Parts: sequence; structure tokens; C-alpha cells
Amino acid sequence: MITKYGYYKIASGSFFTHLGEIEKNAQEILNLINKAKSSGVSVLSFSELSLTGYTSQDLFLHADYSELCFAEIKKVIKEIPDNMVVIIGAPFYYLNNLYNVAYVLKKNKILGIVPKTYIPNYNEFYEKRWFSSSKNASFDEVILDNENIKFGTDLVFSLGELKIGVEICEDLWVINPPSNDLVLAGANLIVNLSASNEYVSKKVYREDLVKMQSAKLLTAYMYQSSGEGESSQDLVFVSDAMVYSCGKKISSSYDKLGLNIGIIDTNLITNERMKYKSSFEENVVKKFRFVNSECEVNVDLLPEEYDPYPFIPKTKEKIEERTREIISLQAKGLIQRLIKTKCKTVVLGVSGGLDSTLALLVCIEAFDFLKYSRKGIYALSLPGFGTSSLTYKNAKKLIEISGATYIEIDIKKATTQHLKDINHSTSLFDVVYENSQARERTQILMDYSNMVHGFVVGTGDLSELALGWCTYNADHMSMYAVNSSVPKTLVKYLISSYALMHKEYQKVLESILATPISPELLPNKKGEELSQKTENILGKYDLHDFFLFNFIRNGFSKEKIYKLAIIAFKNISKEEIKIALDLFFKRFFSQQFKRSCLPDGPKIGSVSLSPRGDFRMASDIDSDNSFNK
Repeated sequence: MITKYGYYKIASGSFFTHLGEIEKNAQEILNLINKAKSSGVSVLSFSELSLTGYTSQDLFLHADYSELCFAEIKKVIKEIPDNMVVIIGAPFYYLNNLYNVAYVLKKNKILGIVPKTYIPNYNEFYEKRWFSSSKNASFDEVILDNENIKFGTDLVFSLGELKIGVEICEDLWVINPPSNDLVLAGANLIVNLSASNEYVSKKVYREDLVKMQSAKLLTAYMYQSSGEGESSQDLVFVSDAMVYSCGKKISSSYDKLGLNIGIIDTNLITNERMKYKSSFEENVVKKFRFVNSECEVNVDLLPEEYDPYPFIPKTKEKIEERTREIISLQAKGLIQRLIKTKCKTVVLGVSGGLDSTLALLVCIEAFDFLKYSRKGIYALSLPGFGTSSLTYKNAKKLIEISGATYIEIDIKKATTQHLKDINHSTSLFDVVYENSQARERTQILMDYSNMVHGFVVGTGDLSELALGWCTYNADHMSMYAVNSSVPKTLVKYLISSYALMHKEYQKVLESILATPISPELLPNKKGEELSQKTENILGKYDLHDFFLFNFIRNGFSKEKIYKLAIIAFKNISKEEIKIALDLFFKRFFSQQFKRSCLPDGPKIGSVSLSPRGDFRMASDIDSDNSFNK
């Protein structure tokens, strides 16, 4: 069955290993199968040689050891729920060779047997004493209880959208892991049954290995190592379980017994692979066999928690480092443009709002790096009909503290004259009234930059571009747009962090952060400091940035984004989320014509709407299209 939203709940299990006591281990496995059933798990895996224990040593050489394992496997499959695939490690003797294998099981059926390929025989490992490599097997099926069972490393097990590949411990540590070919064949979940012993620093290395394999293969990767109960004769084993997907940690458990459960998103993996398809199409795909598990899964499965702020760094202890890194990237783009144009001056409008504040800080960083005088930063205050005293004072104070050159030009008189020239009433507060001010400001900035032999630095951010919340050929236009790939939530984060790092700016930056976002184009009502508030019109930028990331970066459907937003924003009503989401999709598609002719600007994160790089879409696409249903 194809899941509605692409989510699958997977788990690995760790239990106290009873060395050589196969029945007891089988019972431990059954106990965890029952726990996984109550949690709605679709795929459950155990460690390498989980039925016997990895440290059974020469007991593996007894023929009945393999037979006893098969007898317990037959008992286990009777107890597996209809909607679950279970993967168990065990020794398997067949045609004169003993293999270290993973049994892939469903209710009343062995779907296949996957043997280990790379048998370690160095340092503390001496597996070749007992086991043969999959390369020694000249057959692709085995006969067990008069049934033909698929055998080999070329098996991909299908569970709806979930395609499962299996490798065993050392297989991951080699130059060319089997998972490379499994993923090229279509597997989007790799399950690794492991028995990696522990020593100082190995845990970190092992986790890095799993993380990078999942990242470079654009796959989900579930790893489970054996732990408590294994022999400590010469080695120490500590249970280590983890799930990664496309390089991101989903769940982990260390030195604990029980289940490590993670929810993976096959939609996300599919969208990533479609985006980076050259990684797959330029490699030779070996022939693989697909095994259909025919299991039912939960069609409505969704994660219990979901990140509401995907653009915001999560490591609080590295706030300063991340802030410096992001602003430095913006500044580096501007530095290169200054060097290439041989300009030592820039011009920008500073309104006392978030975006122009960040743009000014970026200019300061660039000028300081180049050892240019900050007086070459011409920061223009351009008060109009809707400018509040608060934003006016904040802009002036910020410019003065920065050491930039403060220029004030009131646009009310020029705009009034322009409206009279085109025979438009100054008391009609429509789009003409608003846009005339935005274009007047841009004209002044452009002409002033010519006057001082510099160029205009744009201040508009990624969120505004996504929504088209900018006036065409006004704040939409500049010579270099330093914020063009920085969303509004990240703008707030950067300014807040910058305030903590630079005490001289702290008071004014905190005031700017506390000021409602506004275009300040309509006259303020009597008794109100700011009558025009953007988020009252568009909805919260927190929501719009969430929609933007999950639509562009993750490629999710509108319906899935809505469901995830409800989970992420528990303090916002479903109705408010729906209204904002409908508006986002309508504006996103109808405003592409503005993004099609964007000025240059540096790419900062993984989401960009530049028509020259990351995002291409027809400007005249109908906003009422299949995506907006």
C-alpha cells in the first residue's frame, strides 16, 4: 500500500543477548515484536547474529547451531503482525558453507536471506574462521522446508513506497559498500545489522559513517549494533542504534535495551533524488531482484513533532558562530561585487525595519573587511506618508551608531507632486498611492548612487520574494541584493544574535525587533504608531517560511504541508494556518514574474529563488494549478 504522506515508522531492537541460548534470544525478539506492534512499526530489525550472539565463536562450527536458528525462525514468523517486516541476524549453513545472514521475514513467510559480503579478519576480528562471503555463493535461491527462498545481496524488499536493502556490519566500512548498489537499484531504506565492539572514540566515528552514507546516498539508514550480554572476554560491546535520513539524525539510542523508533519520509527522499538525479543516472545499475512484502501500513501516519522553524540554526551553543558565518557569507558576496566594480561606496535605504537593518550590518562587515571607510556607506532615511516616529528614530540611531553616512530625504512632497501629475487623488489610498512611494524611494537611491559613484544595495528578503511582497521596479530592484536568500525568520534570528554580540547596537536592535513588520505606505490612524501591519494582511511569516521550505526544499504537497503545519504550530489554529497556506500558494505562483528578473544576490542557504540558479518557473503560470489544490 502507498502511504498517503510517505511516512513510515521503523525501529531496531536491542535486548540482553543469551550466548548460545537460541530459544531465549528468540523469545526476546518476540517480546520486542509485540512492543513494536503496539507502536505501529512497519519495519523492525535486530543486530548481527542476534539469534545466537555475535561472540559465540567456535559454536558456529556446530551444524545444529544453524538448524536450531532456522527452527526458531519458523516460530517467530507465525507471530509477526500482518503489517510488519522483521529482520533477524543468524548463521546459515548451506551447500558446504556457513554464512552470516539477515533473515527478512513477514507473517508466515521468509521473504529472503541476505548474506554478509565483507568478512573482517583483522585486529580483534577473525570471522573467516567461521563464515564465508556472499561471493562464495553460486546460487540465488535456497530450498528450506520444500520452499524456494531468495538468497543474495541483490534483493530489494518492497513495502509500498518503502524499498528496503540490507547490509551487515563490515559491509558499511569498506570502500564500496553493498548499499551503494542497493540505492542505485531503488532502495530508500538501508538496514544494517551490526556487532561493532566499543572502544574510545569509535562511537563518534561509527555515527559519522552512518550519517555520511545516508547523506551521499540520499537514503534512510537504520543501524543496530549488539550490546549487553555479548562476551567481554576480550572486547566490550555497547548497544548502538541510530536512524539517519539524507544526513539528518532521526533517532538514536546508546547503551540501552528496547526499541529505537524513527519515522522516515520517503517523499522527501524521492524529491531529493529527483533534484540530484545525476548522482544516480551516471552510475551503472546492477541487476537486482525485487521482493514484494504485500504488507499493509498506516496510510495516515504523521510524525508527532515537526520543526516549525526550518531556517533557524538549532545549536544554541553556537549562536555566535552561526550568525557570523551567515552574515560573513552575505558580506563575501558584497565584497566581491565591490572589488569587481572598483566601487568604494554603496547606497541603501534604511527604514528602521528588519531587512534594511540586516543589509546595513552586512555592508558594515564588508567595508570593515576591505578596510574601506564606513562613511562610504550612504544610508538614506526616506520618510513618507506612513513612516512612524519609532521607525524613523530607530533608523537614524542605527545609522549614527554604525558610522555610516546619514542622509535624510523626505519623499512626501515629491510623491504628492507625482500623484498630481498623473491625476491621482492623494486621498485615495490604493496600490498606486502605495507603489508611487516605493518607486520614488528607488529612484532616489539609484540616482544618489550615480552621484556618489557607487551602487544600490537591495534590502528585500527571501520571504518577500516568495510572496511577491515587493513593488515591481521599486524595492524589487537594486544593483546587488544581499538578503535575497535570507528568509524573514532568519533575518530576525541574525539581528537578535548580532544584538547579543555587539552591545553598542543592542538597544536599537532590540527596539527594531520589537516593532511590527510594516511597509509603512499608508498614513497611520490617529492614536496609532503603526496602522499598516504586514502580518495582519499576509499572515505570520513564521508560517510562510515554513510553507516555503517544505514546498521548495522538501517538495511536499500542499495537503502534506498543511498537516505538518498543524503539528509544528500547536499554538496556531487550523483555520489561520489554512488561510495563510492558501494565500501563500496563490501569491507564490502569481508573483513569479518578479522573481524572473531579480538583481544579483548571494545564495546563503539551501533554498533560493534565483532564476539564474536554483529556481525556474514560467512567469505566467496559472496560480490555480495542480499544486494549489
